Amino acid sequence: MDEISVYLFLGFLESGKTKFIQETLEDPRMENGEKTMLLVCEEGEEEYDPHTFKVKNVVVVTLENAGELTLENLEELTNKHKPQRIIVEYNGMWLLQQFFDAMPESWVINQMMTFFDANTFLGYNQNMRQLVFDKIQMTQMVVFNRFKPQMDKMEFHKIVRGVSRRPDIVYEYLGGNPEFDDIEDPLPFDKNAKIIEIEDRDFAWFYRDMAENTMDYVGKRVKFKGMVALSKKVPQGYIVLGRHIMTCCEADIAYDGFAVKLGDGAPQVQTRDWLTVTAKIIYEYNAVYRSKGPVLVAEKVERAVQPEQVVVTYY
Repeated sequence: MDEISVYLFLGFLESGKTKFIQETLEDPRMENGEKTMLLVCEEGEEEYDPHTFKVKNVVVVTLENAGELTLENLEELTNKHKPQRIIVEYNGMWLLQQFFDAMPESWVINQMMTFFDANTFLGYNQNMRQLVFDKIQMTQMVVFNRFKPQMDKMEFHKIVRGVSRRPDIVYEYLGGNPEFDDIEDPLPFDKNAKIIEIEDRDFAWFYRDMAENTMDYVGKRVKFKGMVALSKKVPQGYIVLGRHIMTCCEADIAYDGFAVKLGDGAPQVQTRDWLTVTAKIIYEYNAVYRSKGPVLVAEKVERAVQPEQVVVTYY
């Protein structure tokens, strides 16, 4: 089956999604002869005007409610309209996983952008953090529309970086003047230290950066405190050492850790024991990951006291 490129635009009502998509379809440079299906998952005050599209052969399909976002329905739309390109204006109140679960096999996400109205963003983040997190976690770009000079960019920057270090951030000022975020985002620990020491409160940042930039750490030494986890999938002579991390809210607290190879003389441990480990990081296959990943070869293992803050966050 031929792959169909999907361009996914996320954000809440009146965040600027419709305007951006409208202007994109009015750009003659976007006309490449492909049949395009515009899948609209919400209706705001601004409506599409197909008469001004420079992109030809566009069919607009509207989903009235979340119940219509199903694999069967999307496959039926694909077979009916036979699109070669799909643009999705996604409903900000629907979780992204619902879209992923409904995606036909032939749909492949090519680009993902998230839009927020800068005037309402902080309120949304305070009252509906899970939905805000959901729209940032996998996106490639976050655009803050209607940004004003008196607004504090650092407030917005910290929230986005608390979810992901990946996306570009753009501040779109009134009048249409975009400004890319150039705020340096140093880690709360020194990656180039002889021994990278991770404070209790900084484990979430360490875990994420290790996951995103594993090869930066290979061959280095690290020291941190964590809670032991043991299970049948942990090979003999190894433990998993990590922390409970809250990404956006209590509902998504999860235990995340690394495979640690214990040396001779290491204390006997069991699940929920706390240890401070100094270890060298290598990169190899381990059953904990079911693939290659960072394995910590312990050089020093010490029993530790449970920290006051058992659950760590990115905030």
